[in-house]
This record gives sequence, structure tokens and C-alpha cells, in this order.
Amino acid sequence: MNGAQDLGGMMGFGPVRPEPDEPVFHGEWEKRALAITLASAALGEWNLDMARHARETLPPPEYLTSSYYEIWTKALARMLAERGMVTPEEVAAGRALMPPVPTRRPRADADTVARGLAKGTPYDRPAEAPALFSVGDRVRAKLINPRGHTRLPRYIRGRTGIVVAVHGVFAFPDTNAHGLGEQPHWCYGVRFTGRDVWGPDAEPGLEIMVDCWEPYLERAA
Repeated sequence: MNGAQDLGGMMGFGPVRPEPDEPVFHGEWEKRALAITLASAALGEWNLDMARHARETLPPPEYLTSSYYEIWTKALARMLAERGMVTPEEVAAGRALMPPVPTRRPRADADTVARGLAKGTPYDRPAEAPALFSVGDRVRAKLINPRGHTRLPRYIRGRTGIVVAVHGVFAFPDTNAHGLGEQPHWCYGVRFTGRDVWGPDAEPGLEIMVDCWEPYLERAA
């Protein structure tokens, strides 16, 4: 979807100012926000793409005025509420007021979470068909404006680039985010030049690398 999170190339937001020696967390509450988000995800009620989509669908004024972990907690509260895992009264009180509802997986303890984080969650899948594109192919990102989740940045849609890597087959976010199955597809690293994306006003020598699933691409002349 074309949400507030897709800002590539937009002007008016001021310069990006990297923070030297940036800490992992800027406050104790951010540690707790991350822990609660991971613990809730471990219950198996949603996948990674569903969580991303929940963050992207926050109203743009709210998204753009919230910090990173504020976005996480607001999206988490929405997902929990949609599944009947918390009530508005519990969110307001900041504590449980009702017995917990059954979940797909039992509550994880600290050791289980630590092992799970160390193991990771791979999303690569076996190939069921050969890759449509190869390194060196000229491809065009399709001009689409889906209403649901997508990982295709708005600013490269309709633009032409060169395949520079064939990453393999991975779960497709556009379906996985909506409970429609992983429907794995090949994923490619595609290089776009700044001039091809933004025209002659682009920064000289600028190149953009974008990972694109196969359904996002078509062969260019």
C-alpha cells in the first residue's frame, strides 16, 4: 500500500542526521517495547509480514509523528485487540483485567525466547520453478498501487534497472501479510540509477539497490 512509511525520494522532511555512537535503546521503555513485541509474536498469532503491515497502516499523521518503538507498540496494541487478546480497558489500565485467551503456541519463557532469537526465522524456501530472470537482465518494476501489503517501493515502480543478484526463493510478503499463504517466489537484487528513478535532478552517481520479488518485475526492452 502507499502509506506514510514509503518516503523514498520525498522532500520536505529535512536532512537525515546520523547519531554518532547511537545507542541501541534511547530509553528503558524501548527495551520493554521490543521484549513485549517479541514475546507476543512468539504466540504464533501473526507472522512478520502481518506485523509490518500493521505498522504501515497506522494513520499517516500518527505514523510520521511517532518514534520507531512507538510505531511498534501502537501496531502491537492493534494486532492484540483485533485478535481479542486485549481489551481497550486493559490497554488503558496497562495491565490484564481478563483471563488470557488461548493462542496457537504457549507462552514462551526467557530461555525459549533466547534460543528462538539465536536460531532466527528463515524465510527462504525450496524452488519449485526456475528463475525467470538472470544477472545482467534489464527489468522494469511494474507500475502497481496495491491496496494491501507490498515490499515494492513506490518510487521505483515503472522504473528500469539491472538484475545484479539472484537471491533465491523466499516467502512472498504480499500474500503472507494477509493470511493467504507464503506463495514463495524468486527474489532478485536490482540496481537502479538515480537518474532513471528521479531524472536529471538526481544526485550524480547515485545508485539504488532494491530486493524485488519476481511478481514485481517484467522484462524491459
